[in-house]
Amino acid sequence: MSNPKLQVLTPQNSQLIFIDHQPQMAFGVQSMDRQAMKNNAVGLAKAARIFSIPTTITTVESDSFSGYTYPELLDVFPEQPTLERTSMNSWDDQKVRDALAANGRKKVIVAGLWTEVCNTTFALSAMNESDYEIYMVADASGGTSKEAHDYAMQRMVQAGVVPVTWQQVLLEWQRDWACRDTYDAVMQLVKEHSGAYGMGVDYAYTMVHKAAQRTATPHASLAPVPAR
Repeated sequence: MSNPKLQVLTPQNSQLIFIDHQPQMAFGVQSMDRQAMKNNAVGLAKAARIFSIPTTITTVESDSFSGYTYPELLDVFPEQPTLERTSMNSWDDQKVRDALAANGRKKVIVAGLWTEVCNTTFALSAMNESDYEIYMVADASGGTSKEAHDYAMQRMVQAGVVPVTWQQVLLEWQRDWACRDTYDAVMQLVKEHSGAYGMGVDYAYTMVHKAAQRTATPHASLAPVPAR
């Protein structure tokens, strides 16, 4: 019997769920830089849009405690509703189960807060009660301490969850640079959200391929003038 986890992620076999990317939950994250985590989550969302990945956004106690999902993430999916819950475990909410089932894809990519609570309970429950495969985006998720995040990731991996990073998911979806339909959008995303990798792309485009600088407005460069 073939192991489905040996199949790479593709735009045809994947769906994505964001769990509780809300400000009050982010305030508690101590496992990584919170701005970097937000950047990674938004980058992952934009990757999903490029490849038309079915995406679910679920939230917990938005009005009474957690606040609203990052606007930068919501704006990637205009007019898409968020699925509100009371339970820390998204699997306990029927709307979430129905949304995942409607997408008809078994490889569920997960990013959420906190790793040790909402991510772990959802992953374990979904695998225990269904045939979903869970791929946990470690750098678009965060825990209340590095230990909390790391040990939660270890617990999930031992249970069969596949750990990934957001850029790994992006490039696995792209797979082949000859796929021109998504190439330009992926390169734009990389330059915006992939840090040093994006800087390297800018350098290669301008210095090697002699492309114009990626600025919205022109900027003159004044030649050096030795001081007298």
